[in-house]
Amino acid sequence: MSSTGIRLATLPEQMPADLSRDPKRWTFPRAGAAVVLAWVLSGTYVVRPTQQAVVTRFGAVAEPRVYPGIHYALPWPLERVTKVKVNQLQRLVVGGDAADSVLGRTQPLASQFLTGDQNIISVRVIVQYAVAVPVDYLFRSVDVAKTIGCAVEAELMRRIARRGVDAVLTTERVAIQDEVLGAAQSRLNQYGAGVRLSTINIESAAPPPEAADAFRDVASARADTARIMDEARGYANDLIPRARGEAMQLTQSAEGYRQSKVNEALGNAARFTAVEEEYSRAAAVTGRRLYLETMEQVLPKIRKLIIDANGNVDLSIISRDDPPAKR
Repeated sequence: MSSTGIRLATLPEQMPADLSRDPKRWTFPRAGAAVVLAWVLSGTYVVRPTQQAVVTRFGAVAEPRVYPGIHYALPWPLERVTKVKVNQLQRLVVGGDAADSVLGRTQPLASQFLTGDQNIISVRVIVQYAVAVPVDYLFRSVDVAKTIGCAVEAELMRRIARRGVDAVLTTERVAIQDEVLGAAQSRLNQYGAGVRLSTINIESAAPPPEAADAFRDVASARADTARIMDEARGYANDLIPRARGEAMQLTQSAEGYRQSKVNEALGNAARFTAVEEEYSRAAAVTGRRLYLETMEQVLPKIRKLIIDANGNVDLSIISRDDPPAKR
């Protein structure tokens, strides 16, 4: 017997006479009550740890932020619960889709930027973001991803336009990423987009295909210039110390020669002064001594012919000492 039948059997005195005679008329109110109870209980909902929820009542926001847990809202269509994953990072590409680059397709209008030195480069940026304010994320922007892309693209264009092409391609990439991240986040906060930018990464930065060969030639020329300059610095670093050493050696040698000449001159002057003093005391004796000392130095260096008092000369000595005459 059904539960309805049991109740009808146990409580016959509490039922009206018409219901006891027609069980179907008793089933319909109970079914309606069950439906109403199910409708009421349908307002219970669970927000997971990675989610937050927004409750709207007849289209207006009733609860802007509902944290994880079990909650209750008025059943539909009185209130509506929208859950958002706030801890999940979402990915956005600025400057063309990654799939297009794999397939070899390019989007020049979306990926090309003008640098400060009037060069065109193709840049693709990967943006990662998460939901920060669920109610703003759901109701303040029609297309949140497009809003983020426009904000990042505008700030990226502004930063690239302040730098030369070489800086963008090499040394300034990290600085550009950091500047764009902060500026784009401020702009999105002004828009009330309800998102938090996590990272901005310049995935690729390259010249357009039409000018790639010219850029490679310029880069090769710069590399050759750097190599030649390094070689020149190495040669200079080797030659200059050696030249300085030789110059120092010559300077020291000249200084030694000068000092020796000065000392020699001082010695000669002192000797001459001493001789002059002796000569002033005894002129004849001193003159004779000087003559003899001079002859002692001069005679050994020249050929001599000694003649006796009678004037006789031994010619055999002359012929033996003279070298043979040349014909």
